[in-house]
Parts: sequence; structure tokens; C-alpha cells
Amino acid sequence: MNEKLTEKFHQFLLDATEEETIILEHVLDGVKQKRVSKQSTINAFLQMKREFHDNSCEITIPLTQISNNNKNILHGGVTAAIMDETMGSLAHSLLPEGYSVVTTQLNINYLAPGVGDYVTCQSRMEHKGAKTMVLSADVFRSDGQKIAHATGSFFVINSSTYIQN
Repeated sequence: MNEKLTEKFHQFLLDATEEETIILEHVLDGVKQKRVSKQSTINAFLQMKREFHDNSCEITIPLTQISNNNKNILHGGVTAAIMDETMGSLAHSLLPEGYSVVTTQLNINYLAPGVGDYVTCQSRMEHKGAKTMVLSADVFRSDGQKIAHATGSFFVINSSTYIQN
């Protein structure tokens, strides 16, 4: 398998455009980041940088060929993913050990195109119940313009019930 993959890799590099080599470099950086940081694959590929503040969570990602659509604008699905990740991370951080959350609903309003060098998502807790949580999030591009607003509902689960080896 390794020999076959090496051959494919070399052939790809011979035929690749400059844009394709940049994308491959981002993918390889993501795989390496996943290995050393134990992040999920999508978090590593999108190069998510996470910070927690007073009852809030913030995630920043650079805008790259991986995150952008074919118009060179942040893909709406990537916007949704970072909003879900930011709200879910905050919700999870506020739970006792052994519990986690899963998304039950995500509502997004897209307000402006995601362009620039990076975007930052900030989340806040709106309601924390015993079985459900409601959070909100806003995404801002590098010039400070808000590009999306979301609310998310999350169901609190016992983590050990869903862990698979």
C-alpha cells in the first residue's frame, strides 16, 4: 500500500497546478496537526484555534483553499461547522466530567460574504438546562464585519454511552 501511495503522490506532484500543491500542503499540515494535537479531522484541516473566555468560546480559522468555495469566499458549510464547533465546545466545557452534548438544531443567518485573511466565531450561552442547552454564535471576518449569526440547541448526553473503542 505504501508503495502504491508513494507512486500516486509523485505522479500528483508532477501534474499538479500551483493551487493544487497549496491545497495538498494544507491537507498534509492538517494530518500532521491531527496527529500531534488529537483534534478532530475537520478541526485540524481547518486549522481551528480555540480560546475560552468568561463563559464564551472563540474559534479562529484562516481562509484558505480548503475553507473557501469556488468563488474564493468562505463556504457556507464551513461557516456552519465552525459555528457548531464553537457552540458545542462552550457547551461541553460547562458540563461535569462524563457528559457531553450533541447538536439538535442549528439555525444560521448569513449576513455578508466571508472574505479576508481569517474569520473568528464567538459563542455565548443563552440557556443551560439539565437536558438541553441553547447557545448563540456570531462569525466576524478579519475586517470586523459580522458575516453570520446562529443559534443552536444541544442535547446533554452521558458520554460513556456513546464511546466506541
